[in-house]
Amino acid sequence: MSTAAGERQITTIDELEALYGAPVGPAVVKEIDHISEHYRAFIEKAPFVVIATSGPGGLDCSPRGDPAGFVRVLDRKRVLIPDRRGNNRIDSLRNLVEDPRVSLLFLIPGVNETLRINGRARIIVDDARAASFAINDKLPKILLEVTADRVYFQCAKALVRSRLWAGETQVPRSALPSTGQILEEITNKAIDAAEHDKGYPERIKQAIY
Repeated sequence: MSTAAGERQITTIDELEALYGAPVGPAVVKEIDHISEHYRAFIEKAPFVVIATSGPGGLDCSPRGDPAGFVRVLDRKRVLIPDRRGNNRIDSLRNLVEDPRVSLLFLIPGVNETLRINGRARIIVDDARAASFAINDKLPKILLEVTADRVYFQCAKALVRSRLWAGETQVPRSALPSTGQILEEITNKAIDAAEHDKGYPERIKQAIY
């Protein structure tokens, strides 16, 4: 594989640290091994979390969303996450069966700081606890119990630079290919784009919970 002129690959931690230097001040002390009351407030206000996992089949990064508070703080070390209906690929869950390590990234609309939890997850079937997460009489099939090893907030720079929450940066859905168009192309027209897109809103409505 050819490389660009002047390109240099970083291959050691020493080289990397020489470029960036050591973290100082708040970047160091913000990381703790439990869920503080202030960090709990972030979790309880978040309607969206990204779950990152790793397993023999590869990596996965998967979104989860529900009304704010859907990730339940059990105590200073543990949170509980309901797993709603999806497409049954269950990539994240397959990974967690093989490797319990997990990373969570919580986002709150309008807030530029994010919250991260790195820890280990258990996949639990518990009908009684699942019932407490019911929406429209639909229960999650499983619950993820995550025990925190490291908890810390991420500073606002990335979201400020991206202007993620600014109304004028929002992209109309029509500016991108539809899901039907994507599927039609990659299946060599085995899936009809117009037919898929026509039924998509109703499928979402029927399968949301």
